[in-house]
Amino acid sequence: LGGHAVFVDMSTTQLGRGETIADTARVMARYADLIMARLNSQKDLEEIAKYSRVPVINGLTDMFHPCQVMADLLTVKEKKKRIAGLKIAFLGDCGFNMFNSTAIAFSKLGADVYGGCPDKPEYRMKPELLERALKEAKGKIVLTAEPVEAVKDADVIMTDTWVSMGQKDEEKRIRDLSPYQVNPALMKHAKPDAIFMHCLPAHRGHEVVDEVADSSQSVIFDQAENRLHAQNAIMVALLGE
Repeated sequence: LGGHAVFVDMSTTQLGRGETIADTARVMARYADLIMARLNSQKDLEEIAKYSRVPVINGLTDMFHPCQVMADLLTVKEKKKRIAGLKIAFLGDCGFNMFNSTAIAFSKLGADVYGGCPDKPEYRMKPELLERALKEAKGKIVLTAEPVEAVKDADVIMTDTWVSMGQKDEEKRIRDLSPYQVNPALMKHAKPDAIFMHCLPAHRGHEVVDEVADSSQSVIFDQAENRLHAQNAIMVALLGE
């Protein structure tokens, strides 16, 4: 697009030495036309947006990953020619950013979203967020502890890494989520022309196996490419060019 990106992290700012998020946001907004923030905390992102006088893009937080889901919507539209009426199955942690954004975006556009996850609060979409999403949904949002139920007759199978964003108790999470691994046996319950998606990086052998990730049903690298196109489109829309 002809712009110039400046990459900033905690080690190159005063945030790690006591400067407030509000002050940092005010200063950065004087230097940039856009701010993209990739943070552990949704609250911190909202704080930046509150004090910035330029648009702020959510690059990822603990609650949402909208830029990735924009790329996912583009990928599904390319492969399936539509969103409405599709069944989207997401396997793994359904209480984290990727499922939250997937459920909100795809259901709002008329797809049915099924989350296959353990029947434990930490792996499930927060009730208040689910309630909010359902108010705007034109499709279903269903959570089930049965992976086969989640993927049965699905058009799209999605998953994400089981441990990320500073999460602890890695061994416990892998144990809890292992029944939701996407493998050939599970894929057989989806539609024959179902596609497999993963936002990457993938931990092969955990959430997905090679036989699926490298199969003809996998569109993970087209999906990765579409992240570039989707984010360019977001910037163009925000800059009004």
